[in-house]
Amino acid sequence: MSSDLLIAIIITLIGASTPILIAALGELVVEKSGVLNLGVEGMMLIGAVIAFAVTYHTGNHWLAILAAALAATGASMIFAFLTLTLSANQVATGLALTIFGTGFSALFGQAYTGRPIAIFDSVFPDELEQHPFWRVIFDHSPLVFFSLFMVVAIWWFLKKTRAGLILRAVGENDLSAHSIGYSVIGVRYAAVAFGGAMAGIAGSCFPLLLTPQWAERLTAGRGWIALALVVFAAWKPFRLLAGAYLFGLVMAIELYTKASGSTGILPSEFWAALPYLATIVVLVLISLRRSQNSAAPACLGKPFLPTQ
Repeated sequence: MSSDLLIAIIITLIGASTPILIAALGELVVEKSGVLNLGVEGMMLIGAVIAFAVTYHTGNHWLAILAAALAATGASMIFAFLTLTLSANQVATGLALTIFGTGFSALFGQAYTGRPIAIFDSVFPDELEQHPFWRVIFDHSPLVFFSLFMVVAIWWFLKKTRAGLILRAVGENDLSAHSIGYSVIGVRYAAVAFGGAMAGIAGSCFPLLLTPQWAERLTAGRGWIALALVVFAAWKPFRLLAGAYLFGLVMAIELYTKASGSTGILPSEFWAALPYLATIVVLVLISLRRSQNSAAPACLGKPFLPTQ
């Protein structure tokens, strides 16, 4: 394997991993607060179509990312109101949010099908972007560096700050946190809003970073991989980074295998399904390791009922 091909695979790997990592980081914070939001895929699709539309009409990538984050946050607030204020079932409501996001993106995106936009490329000088070696570091969109920054920021927030301690306390024992004066519902609303914003930004990666042309279901199930990745990483940000890049490697292998035409004895459909097969294998392995169950927040998915 030539060095140019290796660098190209690394760059593809990082790009493919970025939306999964961003979405999973947001969901990690949500689940640390004790809320299970299965609507990640739907919020990513909402963010993707809004980012595409804003970029198509304005050409401003930063504005598109902001609009995607706000739109997905708005969708997450619907979920939050139903589950936190009205105590609706979190699993059913999350699935409904995914269905809503899928339908909304398909309807809203009809006018943009097949229309191209400019990709959100690197902001570094061309000398660094095109350098035979340094481009492996600098030939990336700002969204890639944002994802890496958020890994460190979320780790620091959860481990080193008082607000992070409160959020973890709410996720581990909501009644105790409530009894000493913390607003469990308020903390969970903030966590769900943050998770929604991150899912929207993750969705914006698809038209701005990976596929600068709108197509229905553009995220291709990556939101479900992000959900599985949170469990795979045992709710730890740095493990999340490693897991996202592992899945990115699987996707990069699929792309380069199909591009080279050397699928071997296996059909091309197998390589397309490989990331999702890897997700299933990971979940099965985790289910066999019962010790991992202790890593989950104790109140995950449970409604807060202070009167009982």
